[in-house]
Amino acid sequence: MPELPEVETTRQGLLAALDGQVLQAVETRVPALRFPLPVDLEVRLAGRKVTGIERRAKYLLIALEDSQVLLVHLGMSGRMRVFPAGTDRPPLEKHDHVIFRTEEGSEIRFNDARRFGSIDLMAADEVANHPLLRDLGPEPLGNAFSGPVLAAQLRGRRTPIKAALLDQKTVAGLGNIYVCEALYFANLSPRRGAYTVQGARAEQLARSIRQVLNQAIAAGGSSLRDFQHVDGELGYFQNQFAVYRREGECCPRCVQAGKTTGCIRRIVQSGRSTFYCSRWQR
Repeated sequence: MPELPEVETTRQGLLAALDGQVLQAVETRVPALRFPLPVDLEVRLAGRKVTGIERRAKYLLIALEDSQVLLVHLGMSGRMRVFPAGTDRPPLEKHDHVIFRTEEGSEIRFNDARRFGSIDLMAADEVANHPLLRDLGPEPLGNAFSGPVLAAQLRGRRTPIKAALLDQKTVAGLGNIYVCEALYFANLSPRRGAYTVQGARAEQLARSIRQVLNQAIAAGGSSLRDFQHVDGELGYFQNQFAVYRREGECCPRCVQAGKTTGCIRRIVQSGRSTFYCSRWQR
């Protein structure tokens, strides 16, 4: 599933094609994705100017000039593909479910093979209370996110720290890949009780979360199965994984320390694979 870095990479790629542009036409080729598409979406979007594109957690928020906001969730396999004006376009694919065409001539295709993504349209003043957004935790790349804020979110939580971080009410936008990586750089075992991550531990974990997310965004996200940039290129952060999907190998710090035997272990927590260094993470 695309996580925060992949969604942010998509947002940045959409800016040139959509921000400030007028939607000439919108074509819906299915009645529903994960949820039914908004009634009369094609009519309601045609002729509307895009005034901004933001991200909240794993969701794209496309603002329109009439104080409407288009909420887009990529789901498990969704991606947005941009074909700029004047470029060749291949035939529509089976899973190109929603097509946006601008007056300037660009075409943006929402492709979602598994149809776990979603699109909704609402008034701007309804965004904060939308069912998919209202219970989200702090934005990890926002100015308000810090060690004390994270500590407050974890206080009294008896679940393992890995499970707590995957809870979108704790921190918004984190997924399995980046939680594994952040816990590694914070030297924290994924089994550690979340309530014990206070003070200096919470400070280090907050820094590690920011570091990993920023590095992943700079690398264009991770392309493990379906994710592609808006131009069809792949992300390459998977080439920089310290522990994720590296069971039996040595982590970067063990390699630096001259270790030759594999330190990375894999366990299953709440049905998800967790990867960690058995020497460094406590």
